[in-house]
Amino acid sequence: MALDMRPDCERCGTDLPAENTGAFICSFECTFCAECADALDDICPNCGGELMDRPTRATKLHEKFPPSTERKFKG
Repeated sequence: MALDMRPDCERCGTDLPAENTGAFICSFECTFCAECADALDDICPNCGGELMDRPTRATKLHEKFPPSTERKFKG
């Protein structure tokens, strides 16, 4: 089972492409940009879990394992 690789920061809406660095996730895959993760002291506001660097997904794997397109930012 692959990570969802959610496309945006849940707090500010910043785009977080799966092939780029700079995204942080908790064990439930709540996803935040680096600035928001820093502002949250690397603690997920949804579950209280630790926010960790999300790995990247090589573009060549997007067809077989597509990143999520469901945006979570509620702005």
